[in-house]
Parts: sequence; structure tokens; C-alpha cells
Amino acid sequence: MKQRNGYRLFKQTYRARDGTPRTTANWYVEFRDQREKVRRLSAFPSRKASEKMGENLVALVAYHVANGGQVDPALSVWLTTLPARTRDKLVAYGLLPRERADVAKPLHASIADWRAALLARGNTAAQADLVTARAQKIIDGCGFTYYADSDGERVAAYLSELRRDTQDKRGISAQTYNFHVAATKGFRRRMVRNRRATESPVVHLDPLNVRTDRRHDRRALTVDELHTLLDKTTDGPERCGMTGSERAMMYRLAVETGLRANEIRRLTRASFKLDGPEPTVTVAAAYSKHRREDVIPLRVETAAALQGFMTGLAPAAQVFQLPPSRHHAAKMFRADVEAAGIARVDDAGRYVDFHALRHTFITNLANGGVHPKVAQTLARHCTITLTMDRYSHVVRGDQAAALSVLPDLSGRARQQARATGTDHARADDANGNSVWASCWAFSGQRGPAVVDSAGRNTADGGESQDASNARFSAENSGKFALGRGAGVAERAGLENRWASNRPVGSNPTLSGSTVQRSPRCMDALNGRPAMATVS
Repeated sequence: MKQRNGYRLFKQTYRARDGTPRTTANWYVEFRDQREKVRRLSAFPSRKASEKMGENLVALVAYHVANGGQVDPALSVWLTTLPARTRDKLVAYGLLPRERADVAKPLHASIADWRAALLARGNTAAQADLVTARAQKIIDGCGFTYYADSDGERVAAYLSELRRDTQDKRGISAQTYNFHVAATKGFRRRMVRNRRATESPVVHLDPLNVRTDRRHDRRALTVDELHTLLDKTTDGPERCGMTGSERAMMYRLAVETGLRANEIRRLTRASFKLDGPEPTVTVAAAYSKHRREDVIPLRVETAAALQGFMTGLAPAAQVFQLPPSRHHAAKMFRADVEAAGIARVDDAGRYVDFHALRHTFITNLANGGVHPKVAQTLARHCTITLTMDRYSHVVRGDQAAALSVLPDLSGRARQQARATGTDHARADDANGNSVWASCWAFSGQRGPAVVDSAGRNTADGGESQDASNARFSAENSGKFALGRGAGVAERAGLENRWASNRPVGSNPTLSGSTVQRSPRCMDALNGRPAMATVS
């Protein structure tokens, strides 16, 4: 028996059945808990390990008292090495919360608990299986058994290894890498939240930039391709238990509503409200991606077609017999695309698959001039960035058309600008009078001057700006007077003079008639000052 700082280490003696005195194989640690009550726990056969256990028990009690019942994070790993019976006793003493005792559970058991929690929160079994399988893959790949084995650097190294290409296959994409990081972070975040762990060892792992490694980008179908796809599919053979007309109606619904394949698979006759001026289809919260009930408007023409398509169906009947396997559904759509003569992969490496119909829906909204916020609502996206960046595709012809708003820098355009007075050059009317000067004189101002770095007006022989302004005032004093007393008739007359010298563009006049005029001239008429240009 030996007294230590805060604990006592000893071996118990007992008598065997034959009466021979014997000593226990394990050492025992005696200490006082947070209530000053003496507790006794079996330690280890090793004296050194038993001494360490005694020191840790004293530290556990001290931290518990000083921090209101919390567990010292420095002891987390040590607690996982204790026998389950010893941890249960610490829980009974009140030194260890029950959830912290579960930290020594094998990780596969904790993964099973996480899956059950995901199902309880409303996730589908397929989603729960997918997420937990990613987390389990990392656990198995890194060789972790208990939570205390977790090491963020080993996780990062394992994922980097998965990213590496081999002779047999390509490594995982940046998006797949991010999915695995999100899964393992979610699992360990739950462990911390439930107080089964004090910290997550993978919190520092950052996602990769998926834009640098796109493997399956989709494209939007053109209107002609959509017509061809629907026509060819309607006349096509039966595939995966669905007739051609049934598949064509499903594709039409998808491209006009943005519904996902799994959402369409769950639609029943009761999901559709086709009567009235505003027909809708409702996706139940259990099958919507964001777990909220979605009521989506339908085109009146599509509603009429669906009315005839669903004739005779019971309210609970499934409308579209889409194959339950994602692989079979993808194979069915691929066959229809090929039958329509549409390239499954274009020259840019973009794919046409079932989800491309959703991309087409959102792109058509954008091309039709729908307000981005309305497009986001119809797409049922949480952020407008996702709607506009990932799902709206710009056609090359649209890009070329957008360039028409840029100024024409050709020589012909510059000559025309000089003739109409839309640049800094002089524009005269039929009598040789400067229309541009008249505009500014009419407003009682001087037009924009071109001055050099010394402040000299380069258009007036290099005289100073002050001298040039004074000369301008003297020469146009009569026009200033006219401008100050001018009425609507005089202003309209000046506008008409300008209109006669500007052959392109039209805007309404102040009096409501339509004439052609210069924006800079109207700035002068409306009293806005001109800016000097430094050469």
C-alpha cells in the first residue's frame, strides 16, 4: 500500500479456497470523488499504468469541481482506453456523463447511431445510406476503430490518395472529395454536439474548388432539340416498362417545371390540381430535396394534356412508372436521346442526361427575361447564385448579340459622330451656325472644353481657360439673354435644329413630340454642366 498525491495505490489480499493468502493481480486505486466520498477502482497489473490511472482520476475530479461538472479534454483519449466496466462506474459516480462514456464505442456503432438519427430527421433511407457510407469509407481507409484514433492529417492523406489517378482508373473528382469531407465532418460534428467528443479532428479540412475539376457538367437543350426529343420519344418503343407517349409526357413535365427524377417518381394523381385557371402540381415535403412542400405552377396547355393522360387513374395511383433504379432510369433517357439524334456529350464535354432537363428549364427562364428572383423561386433554390451560376446556360448566339450594345469603334462610326456633333467636333446647321454652341448658349453655359495639363484650351489656339471663357461669354451674350427668356417654342425650335443634324436615334421631346437629339445637347438644355476633358 502506498499513499500518493490525492490517491492511494495498493493490492488487495485474500485467501484461496485452501486457505492460502494471496494477492490480487491488479492494483487498486483509492481516491475521493467530487463529494469527498472515498471510491475504489480496479486498475491494471502494471504498477506504472495503475499510477497513471490514479493521477488521471485525481485530475478528473479536480477539473470536474473547478469547471462545473465538465470533463477535462486532455483526458479524452485516456478515457477511451479504460475498460467499459470502469467507465460505467465513473458514470455512476457522476464524474463522467453517459454520452462521454459512449466515446469508447467502436466507430461503426456510432455510424449506425448517426444513420438512425438521419432517418429520424426525415432523410430518406437512400440519402442516409449514401452519407454514412462516405464517412464509413474514410474510417475503414484510415484504419480507425475508436473516436480517439481519429487523425485529421490521416484523413487528408487518404483523400489525397483517392484523388490520385492510376493506370486502371481516374481518381475521385473535387466534387466527390468535397462530399466525403462533408460526410466525415457531419459525423464528427454530431459526436461533439452530443458530447461524445470534445472536438472534431477534421474541422480544419477545407473543400476543393470544384470549378477546376468538372467531370460531369450538363448543358441545356435547344428548343429544336426538345421538339425532336419529344416527337421521337412519342413514336418510340417501350422502354423499362414505360410507353413512348408516357416518357414524352414525363420529359415535357420535367422541362416545364424543373422537377427532379425522384420527385417525378413520387407523384400521384392527387398531386395534380388541373382544374381552374392556375393548375399546379405539389411535391410532398418527404420527397422534396429541401424537405418542404412545393406547389409548382403548370402551363395551361400542359395541364390539359395531363388531364387526358391521367384519365381513369385513382387518386393514390402513381402517375409515371419511372424505374426505381437510378441506373435504369438514366439508361432509358440515354436511349431516347440517342434515338432523337442528340449528342449525349458535346464538343465542350458537357452531358445531356435526365437532370439536364432541369438545367434547360432554368436556362429557358433566364433566356425569356424572367426576373432572377422569380427564376430562383421556380427552381426552388436556397440561393440565387446557384440558380444563375450553375443552372442558367448562355448560348453562344446570345453572347454575340450582347456585344451589339458596345460602341462602334469603326472609322465610319467616327465620321458619323463628327457629322452629328456627338463627339467633341463642331456640328453646324444648314446656315452654318454651330448647333452644339447654341445648345450650351441657350442654357447660359459653356460646352465641354478640351484643355491640356497647363489649363490651356487646345481648341482656342492655346489661350488660357479663363480668357477663353470670357471671350465665349462676350460672343454669345445675346444667346444667353434668349436662353434666359426663352419659352417652349424657342426650346422646341432649338431641339428641331439639333434633330435635323442627327439622323439616328429618337427620344421624346419635353412637349411630348418625338425628335432625334443628342444626350449631351439635352444636358445643356436641362442645365447640367459640362465637364472639361484633359488632353
